[in-house]
Amino acid sequence: MIKLKAALTTLALAGSIAAVSTPAMARDTINIVGSSTVYPFATVVAERFGRNTDFPTPKLESTGSGGGLKLFCEGVGTQHPDITNASRRMKKSEFDNCQANGVKEITEVRIGADGIVMANSKDAEKIDLSLEQVFLALAKDVPDPDGGDKLVANPYMNWSEIDSSLPDMEISVMGPPPTSGTRDAFVEIAMESGCKQFDMIAKMEDENEDKFKSVCHSMREDGPFIEAGENDNLIVQRLAQDPKTLGIFGYSFLMENTGQIQAATVNGVEPTPEAISSEEYPVARSLWFYIKKAHVGVVPGIPEYVAEFTSEGAWGDNGYLVDVGLIPNPRNERMKIAKAAKELKSMTGNEL
Repeated sequence: MIKLKAALTTLALAGSIAAVSTPAMARDTINIVGSSTVYPFATVVAERFGRNTDFPTPKLESTGSGGGLKLFCEGVGTQHPDITNASRRMKKSEFDNCQANGVKEITEVRIGADGIVMANSKDAEKIDLSLEQVFLALAKDVPDPDGGDKLVANPYMNWSEIDSSLPDMEISVMGPPPTSGTRDAFVEIAMESGCKQFDMIAKMEDENEDKFKSVCHSMREDGPFIEAGENDNLIVQRLAQDPKTLGIFGYSFLMENTGQIQAATVNGVEPTPEAISSEEYPVARSLWFYIKKAHVGVVPGIPEYVAEFTSEGAWGDNGYLVDVGLIPNPRNERMKIAKAAKELKSMTGNEL
């Protein structure tokens, strides 16, 4: 009896170890999380994939880029996602977190490009903004309007207070939360570029980078900037109802809602596919997804889903993703990325 009990204990222990170390147990549906901006593209691919193959349609959840990468990096096993979408590149700190949690082999795929737009209702006046004006409207602290080398709490409540050429209208801008890749990209591209227009702040970058980032990336919390959730459709609905409010979201959402909203020009440049692809438009960014290699061969269909996403029929110049707002990578780059994705080439961390 003692020997039998010991044997059963050993068997149970072995089973529990196997359960912890096995990458995945029974799950036949690909689990994808991440960016609300990439979500529409991934949804179209997933639906076609489910319709045209014998695999189930992947399950997608819009968690924001930061939220998706956090879930993705928590570990290996079917309780964790297989793929995460991101509207910015993975950060080195996130890669290191993945490594620490046993998510060792990760394949990075750059999908294409997207622009971040500021838009308002078609019933409102079309607006042209400089990046400097965007910073002055939305930053928590700004250079003192009365002069001197000091920062003050943002005093601007009307656009016309920033520049008399702008509408005499309250500043009201809806934007994504900190977990969103759109928010990350907006503060890094738009806010930081506008911030650097002021010499006193630009000097901080060399003297105290942390302070520089804090000043340039901190959004105001006194009302004019309204933090919305991850659902960009809710921002679009609000804009359609309120001509005095602007919204911040990806170009694809502008494409989907051109009947209701219009984009502001930024530094005089209209957000068009050509301007975004060439980076002439000042607020352009790349889109990505990341594959957990340990789940390949365990959760069925991952290589096939990746092959569909990286096919010319999907992400090519005349692919179906272009119809929903994706700005394709140049053809030579697409070929290289598709090859690396097919081979499930692992990141080293040095890319970041």
